[in-house]
Amino acid sequence: MYKKLIFCLGMFGFCGYANATVLSRIDVVGNQRMDAESVRILSNVKVGDNVNSEKINNVAKKLQASGYFSSVNATLNGNTLKITVQEAPIINMVTVEGNDEIDTDDLKKEIKTKERSSYDISVIGADVQRMLTLYQRKGFFGTKINPKKIELDNNRVNVVYEIKEGHPTYIRDIDFENNKKFRSRELRSEILSREHAWWRIMTQFDVYDEDRIKYDQQMLHQFYMRNGFLDFRITEVKGEFTPDREYYSVKYTVDEGKQYKIGNITIDNPFPDVPNDELFDVLTVSKRDVYNIDEIDASINALRSAVADHGYAFINVDVIPDKHDDTQIVDINFKIKKTNRIYINNINLLGNVRTFDNVIEHHLPMREGDPFSLQTVETARQNLMRTRYFKDVQMVPTRLADANMMNLDVKVEEQPTGELSGGLGWSSINGFMVDAGITENNFMGRGQIVQIKGSIAQYQRQALFSFTEPFLFNRELSGGFDVSYTQYKYSDLGGYGYDRDSFALSGRLGWRLTDHWTQTMRLSATFDQNYDLQLGGWHKANLYTLGTSLRYYNLNTNFQQNTHTGIVGDLGVAYTGFGGTNTFMRYSADITAMVKFLDDRWQLKTSWDFGYVQSLESDNYLPRVYRYFLGGDSLRGFDVAGIGSRFGSYSLGGLWKANGSTQLNFPIFIPDEYQIKGFIFADYGILGKPPMKNLNTANPNIHIDEDWRTSAGVGIYWNTPMGPMNFSWGWPLKMNKYDQEQRFLLSFATQF
Repeated sequence: MYKKLIFCLGMFGFCGYANATVLSRIDVVGNQRMDAESVRILSNVKVGDNVNSEKINNVAKKLQASGYFSSVNATLNGNTLKITVQEAPIINMVTVEGNDEIDTDDLKKEIKTKERSSYDISVIGADVQRMLTLYQRKGFFGTKINPKKIELDNNRVNVVYEIKEGHPTYIRDIDFENNKKFRSRELRSEILSREHAWWRIMTQFDVYDEDRIKYDQQMLHQFYMRNGFLDFRITEVKGEFTPDREYYSVKYTVDEGKQYKIGNITIDNPFPDVPNDELFDVLTVSKRDVYNIDEIDASINALRSAVADHGYAFINVDVIPDKHDDTQIVDINFKIKKTNRIYINNINLLGNVRTFDNVIEHHLPMREGDPFSLQTVETARQNLMRTRYFKDVQMVPTRLADANMMNLDVKVEEQPTGELSGGLGWSSINGFMVDAGITENNFMGRGQIVQIKGSIAQYQRQALFSFTEPFLFNRELSGGFDVSYTQYKYSDLGGYGYDRDSFALSGRLGWRLTDHWTQTMRLSATFDQNYDLQLGGWHKANLYTLGTSLRYYNLNTNFQQNTHTGIVGDLGVAYTGFGGTNTFMRYSADITAMVKFLDDRWQLKTSWDFGYVQSLESDNYLPRVYRYFLGGDSLRGFDVAGIGSRFGSYSLGGLWKANGSTQLNFPIFIPDEYQIKGFIFADYGILGKPPMKNLNTANPNIHIDEDWRTSAGVGIYWNTPMGPMNFSWGWPLKMNKYDQEQRFLLSFATQF
């Protein structure tokens, strides 16, 4: 039996060997660009190999898969293998047409078909799928991409991806299922995606985006965690087309779980010289509060700061919750752990394509080799955001393995730093007006500020050029100069009622005194020609001024909501004289205090502004153009220079002033992404008396007073995609009969 089996196997092997052919020659036909030897190498066969029909078939498949050929045929004639090929065209150019919603450069990043490569229909098909994925992420599910091949001479082709974008696929409905504690309307307000509405023309949040849906899930989780639902989970997210395939419907199925309140709070404190009472005092959570993840995080930061005040800057705080499902109570243990002192190894600046590294480094309070501190890192982030060079700043520390060292990545997202303002209008002061201005706050990426402004009006012309170098000589010293020309034709108008031509040159130096205090010195020369109603006629004035000012700045800012908490103040004194035509002292002070609250969406702001000018002339006279005036933006509800002592319709100004404002900024029913907020305000002010020289107080057209004025009103602030816009309506509450009103004010600026 075994002999017969061995005999059969041997016969099969002999037959297979008998059907195999030993190659004595390999001919290549049809090749133009590629030489025959390269084709033989790609075929993976050579003279002397034993081949059969299966191996010949594999030769054709291998050559076809190489992508160099559009067709391959392999045949065996005796001992000769004949390979007939038709080479694939060479791609001359790859272009994209018809795209508006996605930039061409972004699409080309997804295209693997390259110029001077072989034309491969499978690669082109994969390119189409990757580009369609980009469009689907932006909500353009109806996009069609048609790849076209345009044949050229010499077996070359151009590849054109013709794109028909169609319209975005909007979200028609966002629904929630199994939500019992919160209404669907409230949950919809907590996520970024929005249901489609005609007035959402400025955003893309109502367009279906899978990545945004994933982010929305995180926001829902954070919302429930802020409200005590520790076991909350999303069991299903379903997004599907409506029957007409025009819109998307999104449904979240949730399991809310139970709401927990905080029970016992304990702190594991390893530092004997840090009082426990002091640590408990800084906690922002209390027993019987609803569990709130944001307050837990705030308590962690507060504990770090409190311990750092005692000299222990390097600690970790772990939160250990202990849930009791039967009572729906969670006990919280804040476990403070000592850590070794950690130093900064490298500071890596990422994302600053335009802004120079040294500009960013000037705003960082730490350097490589310094001790690592979370408080210092946050200060650095705030400093960079205040420059307004960046849309976002992230500070990402990374611990080095087996070392007390930390790398710090400073990731910035740059934004336009230029402001282009312009407008057309008419007012009783300026008549018809055209104004324009350009301000670049990060000139050539060097942090320099360049400003050019100009306006032409019926009664006014103005031009200004300003330059500021914030780090003069690469030190914490700012320097700059200003050149301006102003021409007023106000003698025939109410309000100010004077003519003035003024050309001014000034230079300035500034430096930082502390983290919050800065000082500036200014030297200026002003050459005026003024027409004064009290003195009559034109008068030349050459003013040479030396002044200094102190500025205090301490703001904690939510840049997303554009709200602040803190204080900004200025103190100034200047002497004008040095042989000029007028000699006087000027003193000024202003302060603004702000506080943000209710998730940083509300802000209360109050400000005060004081000014006093003291003539040092023998007759104590000061021309009107150098006095103070109130009204317009400084006292809403009143016209510019609309209050105070008057000669007929002309304001006489005053030698001192005091005015202030209290304003509440709040969100309105329009979603936050439109950055529209309302405000209510109360303004108040008083203007001192003018010099009494050449004033006939018996004249019934002359009114002298030092009376308070007050006004109140409402307004809307809209941070449009083109720039901020302010509308305000003010109503005088306390005024004199000769005051001039102006109920409505509008200001607008656009960005490029």
